Amino acid sequence: MDLLGAHVSISGGIHLAPARAADLGCTAFQIFTKNQRQWQAKGIGAEEIHEFESRLKELGYTRQAICAHDSYLINLAAPESEQLHKSRLAFIDEIHRAAALQIPYLVFHPGAHKGAGETDALKRIAESLDFVFDQCPDSMVQALLETTAGQGTALGYRFEQLRQIIDLVANPLHVGVCLDTCHIFAAGYDIRTELAYRETMAQFHEIVRFEKLKVIHLNDSLKSLGSKVDRHANIGRGELGSEAFRLLMNDPELSRLPKILETPGGDDWFRNDLAVLRSLLGTKPCKDDPDAVRTGVMDRSSLPRGNRSE
Repeated sequence: MDLLGAHVSISGGIHLAPARAADLGCTAFQIFTKNQRQWQAKGIGAEEIHEFESRLKELGYTRQAICAHDSYLINLAAPESEQLHKSRLAFIDEIHRAAALQIPYLVFHPGAHKGAGETDALKRIAESLDFVFDQCPDSMVQALLETTAGQGTALGYRFEQLRQIIDLVANPLHVGVCLDTCHIFAAGYDIRTELAYRETMAQFHEIVRFEKLKVIHLNDSLKSLGSKVDRHANIGRGELGSEAFRLLMNDPELSRLPKILETPGGDDWFRNDLAVLRSLLGTKPCKDDPDAVRTGVMDRSSLPRGNRSE
């Protein structure tokens, strides 16, 4: 069974997320474990943990099909000492929250150097991760560096940067990678044709290694190749086009990994994007129109006006 899903809401309680994912037809899903735009949050109570576990079991979700995403406020590369310390403490809390729910992966944006320079910032990210896991030595949660578009001063837009962070941390087993299709495309990695896809994935494997890849974010890109602008689009409706996703969905190297949508438009568009992705399984390129989405597609006039960047 493919592990394919979306980022679902925890509004009303984390325990409601599994049913929301199931209603969308997800076999995998991602959540925030707290409000992603606030520093503080109350702890997760024993009753809510029990209810979450019960619903996972009832709906047939395995732990390896679930990941969490950290708060957008956290910056483990922050050059200011106060901001850096606050981010590290908040990340420790994120690790504890994921551990309490027995979620194996915590996806996070590596950080932004804010004009202080990339070299030192990459070292700060590794030092931050060492600080965090020194406080959580027995945690089974793996922190996943998410590839970024390179917008602003964000780090993680080159595979070499991910490798450097992994090499710098004291225990690389604590760290993995989440590959975002929109982000790598905006950062300059093309995956729109079979040749380009193979070249990009070969680079990833040579530099980072597939063994480190644990989760994939499936997002088309509203902006062009190398734009460094992080704007998500619905599957097959952006600059990537559907062929990139056909190649990815049929790549045996990636078949075991949870693939998570973060596309705009809400639940109806999640259902549509999931249908499109599943329609691409086992298919070959469409010679007449290689970017044609084959099934389950809404009318173009109904495309969501907004877009999501993460």
